[in-house]
Amino acid sequence: MAGHPQPDRGAEWPRGGIARVGDASAGAGLAVMDDVIGSPKTEALRQLYWRSEILQVMYWLRGEGLGDLVDPALIERFLGVDAAIGVTYLDRLVDEGYLERWPEGYVLSSLGLEEGATEFGLSFAELTRPAHGDCSPSCWCHLSVEEAEACHADRTRHQP
Repeated sequence: MAGHPQPDRGAEWPRGGIARVGDASAGAGLAVMDDVIGSPKTEALRQLYWRSEILQVMYWLRGEGLGDLVDPALIERFLGVDAAIGVTYLDRLVDEGYLERWPEGYVLSSLGLEEGATEFGLSFAELTRPAHGDCSPSCWCHLSVEEAEACHADRTRHQP
């Protein structure tokens, strides 16, 4: 990415380089967008659906250190939207301020990063919430090591 202008994100942005199809160890099939199960059939809902899906996958790729920049082929691999169609959604997200277009691909803007985090959090809320008997994020055990040890001892004391 040397030689290309950097978005104003502070010292930590961008990092990880370009995410490419070959970097992915898993992904969705190469189905066209209308064949994706659960994809809305009206244009307005389809735009919202793909905005959410694209922002989530870009947020996830960034969080996993797989790269900040994506190209249409990577979106095709992970989301199953044909790259030729996916680029129209990527360009729309640029127009809406969620992404920035770079010569190598697309990168999340500040707005896209914020919205991607929200969408990702909402999608996985059921999987990331505490299970029965686990501490919640507001538990007093997060205040110090001593409190964490006391909480753990209390929880293990009550287990069968």
